Amino acid sequence: MKARIDAWLWSVRVYKTRSEATTACRAGHIRVNGDPVKAAYAIKPGDNVRIRRHGFDRHLQVVKPLVKRVSAQVAATAYIDHTPERTKPAIPAVPVRPRGSGRPTKKERRQMDQLRASWVPSVENIEDLDLS
Repeated sequence: MKARIDAWLWSVRVYKTRSEATTACRAGHIRVNGDPVKAAYAIKPGDNVRIRRHGFDRHLQVVKPLVKRVSAQVAATAYIDHTPERTKPAIPAVPVRPRGSGRPTKKERRQMDQLRASWVPSVENIEDLDLS
């Protein structure tokens, strides 16, 4: 038994609509056995389907080609999910700005203001400065 890849993706509830599945095939996000396929590609049991969606890959093995939309329990038996566990990328909570680059932060501006306020030029200080 064979089924179109776009109809199968819709029937096993990978995509909400068949047109969404067709668009994904056109964009090259669907691969069967490593090759990008068109929406009319006929899948058979044993095919490995890789779906690129939301920045992650899903790896499914076709067990039963379905053409009609079925319940979620039946749809779950139509494939074997070989998707690797998702790992969260190591992104720092707050980006660190190198000191001295760009506009000073509020904290740095306060420190500069305190430094300027604490140093009051006087006649003695001006004589010590080398202005040449």
